[in-house]
Amino acid sequence: MQKLKSSLTNMVLVLVGFSLVIGGLLAYVNHITENPIEEKAEKTLAAGIKTVMGTEDLQVLDPVKDQETIAGKSIFFIIHNALDKNGKPLGAAVESTTSGFGGDLKVLVGFDLHGNILGYTILKTSETPGLGAKAQKWFQKEGKGNVIGKNPGKGDLHVSKDDKSGNAIDAITASTITSRAFLKAVNQAYTAYMKKYDDGNTGASSKVNIKAKKG
Repeated sequence: MQKLKSSLTNMVLVLVGFSLVIGGLLAYVNHITENPIEEKAEKTLAAGIKTVMGTEDLQVLDPVKDQETIAGKSIFFIIHNALDKNGKPLGAAVESTTSGFGGDLKVLVGFDLHGNILGYTILKTSETPGLGAKAQKWFQKEGKGNVIGKNPGKGDLHVSKDDKSGNAIDAITASTITSRAFLKAVNQAYTAYMKKYDDGNTGASSKVNIKAKKG
C-alpha cells in the first residue's frame, strides 16, 4: 500500500512538472512571436491606408477609436485621418467590421473630405475561398461591383438584387450574403467618418440608411 501511494505521488509530481514545463514553453513561444505578429499587422495596416487613400505621400494622424449606435447596435470603428505632405486634410481611412457568411469581415475604406470612396481593402475575412473571398477584387474600380467614387451619403450602397435604384451594386456571383456584409461595412464606415466632421465644412451628409437583409 505504501508503495502504491508513493507511485501515485510520483505520478502526480511528474504530471504537474510536465504541465509547468509545457506551460512555460507555450508562454515563451507566445512571447517571442507576439511582437513579430504585431509588427506585421502594423505594416499591413500602414500599407492598406496608403492604398485606400490612393497615395503614398501622406501623413497619418493617431487613430481615433469610435463607437456608434447603428440600427440599434453598438459598432466600433477606428478612424485614421490623413493629411498630405503640406498638412492639408485628405480624408480618412476607416476600419469597419460586420458579419459575413463565414465570420467577421473587416474592411478598411478610404474617403475623401466629401465622403466619396477613394479605395478599400479587406483586412480580415473568413469567407469561402473562390466565392466570398472575391470581395477583395470584386468591388474595385475594375471589378463588376465597382464602389470606387461612390458616395454613401447620396444613398446607401446596396445589392442590386434587393433594389436596383440609387447606389445599387452588383453582388459577387453566388455570394450575396458576403456582398451585403461588405456594403454594410462600407456604409457604416461612412457614417462613423462623417459624424466626425461638420457638414458645412465637408459638403457631405452623414445620413445613410443601413438596411438589414436576410439570406
